[in-house]
Amino acid sequence: MKLHNSTAEIYVPDGKPAAAALKRITHLGIGAHQDDLEFMAFHGILAGCASKSKWFGGVTCTNGSGSARTGKFKNFTDEQMMAVRRREQNKAAKLGDYGVMAQLDYPSGAIKSATDTALKDDLKNLIAATKAEVIYTHNLADKHDTHIGVVVAVIQALRELPRAKRPRQVIGCEVWRDLDWLGDNQKVLMDVSGHDKLAAKLNGVFASQIGGGKRYDLATLGRRSANATFFNSHATDAATQLIFGMDLTPLVLDEKKDIADFTTSFIGQFHDDVKAKLNQRLGKI
Repeated sequence: MKLHNSTAEIYVPDGKPAAAALKRITHLGIGAHQDDLEFMAFHGILAGCASKSKWFGGVTCTNGSGSARTGKFKNFTDEQMMAVRRREQNKAAKLGDYGVMAQLDYPSGAIKSATDTALKDDLKNLIAATKAEVIYTHNLADKHDTHIGVVVAVIQALRELPRAKRPRQVIGCEVWRDLDWLGDNQKVLMDVSGHDKLAAKLNGVFASQIGGGKRYDLATLGRRSANATFFNSHATDAATQLIFGMDLTPLVLDEKKDIADFTTSFIGQFHDDVKAKLNQRLGKI
C-alpha cells in the first residue's frame, strides 16, 4: 500500500503479510495520537480478543513529535520522542493482539489543515483494504484540534468510498471531552466491564506520557467507572465500566448532512433539556 509519508509504517504483530492482515480487520480504530486507541477504542480491541473471526486494527495518524515531556524524557528531541511513542504504540498492538497497526507519521499541523487532503486519502485507502464493520474514532465535540482534524478526515474518507465499503457503524469516542452531556437515548453504550487488567496493561504501556505527569491510565478507567455508576440514577449498576460514544453513522450514510450542524444539534438538545428542567422547577412550564 502506498501512503503519503515514506516514514509511515504498517506493523503486523503476528507477522502476516500486510495486505492479508488488513483484509481480516472487522473493527478499526482511527486515532490522532499514540495511546488514543487504547483510551477510546477498547470496545473494539475486546471484540478482536474475544473472537477468532473478528480482528481489531489500529491507525495512529500523528508522529508524536509534539508530546509533552518531563522526567527521564524531558531532554528528548522530537525525533527521539517520535521513536519512543512509535515503539510504545506497537507494543500495545502486540499486547492487545491487534490484527494490524498503521502509524501514518503526520505532524499535527497537516492534520489540522482544512486544505491538505493527504490524511483523508491515506485513510480512504486503508479503510478500503479492510472489511471494517465498525469504526471507532474521535467524537465531533472533542476539544483537541488534532482530534477534530482526524474525525473530519475519517468522515470525508468514508463518504468517498462506495457504499458497499462503508462500515455499518461509525462511533465518535471520548478522549478530550466526555459524552455524559449527550441524551441517554443518543449515547452509544460500550460495556467493557470485567477487563480492567487488560485495560490497565494497555494504558500502562505509554510510559512516556504517564511518567511525564499525565495519569491517563487512572483517568481512563476512572471515567469508565463513573460512566457506569452515573448513567442511571434510579437503578443499580448494570455495568462496572462503560464507554460512551456518539453515533456518527448518519454522517457517513448521507453525504449532504452538514458535519457542524449535525454536531451542534446535540448541543442544542442538551441546552433545551437543561432549560426545560429548570423552568419546570421554577413554575414556568
